[in-house]
Amino acid sequence: MSRRVVARAYGGPEVLALVDAEAVNPAPGEVVIEVRAIGVNPIDYKLYSGAFGADPDALPLRLGSEAAGVVAEVGDAAAGPVGPISVGDEVIVYPVSESYADRLVVSGDSVIPKPASLPWNEAAGLLAVGATAVDTLDTAHVGAGDLLLVHGAAGGVGSFVVQLARARGATIIGTARPEHHDYVRSLGAAPVSYGAGLGDRVRVLAPDGVDAVIHTAGSDESIDVSVELVRDRSRLVTTVPGPRPAEAGFRIVGARGPDGMEPRKRARVFLVDLAGNGDVRVRVARTYALSEAARAHADLRKPHAAGKFILLP
Repeated sequence: MSRRVVARAYGGPEVLALVDAEAVNPAPGEVVIEVRAIGVNPIDYKLYSGAFGADPDALPLRLGSEAAGVVAEVGDAAAGPVGPISVGDEVIVYPVSESYADRLVVSGDSVIPKPASLPWNEAAGLLAVGATAVDTLDTAHVGAGDLLLVHGAAGGVGSFVVQLARARGATIIGTARPEHHDYVRSLGAAPVSYGAGLGDRVRVLAPDGVDAVIHTAGSDESIDVSVELVRDRSRLVTTVPGPRPAEAGFRIVGARGPDGMEPRKRARVFLVDLAGNGDVRVRVARTYALSEAARAHADLRKPHAAGKFILLP
């Protein structure tokens, strides 16, 4: 038997339950992972909140897109993006659709070797945010010499946007709450606070405007300021779908139909190499037992310390 967290209904974190599931053997091309750590992301609770609809036939919903663990079984001809997979391999798993579990059966294509230097908690929180950040930077064509405005620079995706943009040679201004300014500076961005007067504060640092904007969090004001300051509106990119960004002309990362995951999948090996070498860091804010998934989701919706939440089976 294995254990997994599911949403038994649509609503708040109270609909989550830890349930038993029958162990399944891997089919050809699949592997079984004994999970050591699981990344928690805002999309996880949005799926059962009703934000994307509430199909009763989809219940119970399985949650989670990333994890890290040890290969326990290997199906025939199972291989990952970097080659064959063996029992005992320490790996990172992304993307998947049900990582809130202590045992996973996944396609070999989702399995990337974990560097020995990368702790389990950091490995589990790396790829969902890191690959999304790469996608935003590529979509905005951010490169050396650019002045980039990042909204939500202390968040999961935003913190990776800052680290990766700096490595590309960009200069970064990052919006964040005042208590996160030191963290944003440590990542390599000049911090500014949200709220009334945001445009004036950004103009002090960018009197001639900015080359590109990546919007990962913020109010309508952050959208308006971005439109006013960017020199080329084709370089407005957001990870937050909705009518306001769309009306303002933002390009929405991930809105690519059935091929939406491909840019993120291509970034995985590159990101794991960077993390293994210490060139990018996953900041872990809190850890929870798998049985505490509901509490993790409730806490994630509130103001909290910068960094990823991790579940531990």
